[in-house]
Amino acid sequence: MSDRIEIQTPRLLLKSVTPSIITTCFENNSQDEIKAFFGVDQNGFDHLKNMYEKGMETHRLSLFYFLLHEKNTDRIIGECGFHTLNKSHHRAELFYSLRQDSDKRNGFMTEALKPILDFGFNQLGLHRIEALTAHWNIPSLRTLGHFNFTFEGTMREDYVVDGKNEDSQCYSLLKWEHEKHHAK
Repeated sequence: MSDRIEIQTPRLLLKSVTPSIITTCFENNSQDEIKAFFGVDQNGFDHLKNMYEKGMETHRLSLFYFLLHEKNTDRIIGECGFHTLNKSHHRAELFYSLRQDSDKRNGFMTEALKPILDFGFNQLGLHRIEALTAHWNIPSLRTLGHFNFTFEGTMREDYVVDGKNEDSQCYSLLKWEHEKHHAK
């Protein structure tokens, strides 16, 4: 993929995924090759196929994320990046996840998010990055606190989990806040 971006941290290699990369994969590769490329099982493949077939972009909304590869093993341990990337208003929603519990609480996400936030503000031209999380997700709340995200309020019943609407805690980080925090 000629348009693939790679970012290195001490323990991770972050490889970009964009709508054009997903499209190219589905147009030129077999199902098994796509699964291997993204490090997914059948459910993950079905999700990507749905994205490919139903579209990932509009004239102003897109996504941009990175697969997190552990350098020592080249194992894909998670992903993080931006969805609901609004090019007109220079904002996006941050998402992040680790695939296995054994990879959690090892500092991987904190290590990955610093260059991801830098990339969002400096390469994608974002002014505002939002993050939504459940009030009970203490590790996520700590991660957002580490990067000085500001709590803005509760979005009532805005997220569906297992067929049930749940509240989300809304946090944000502005470019000037990020720059000020990292200038110290």
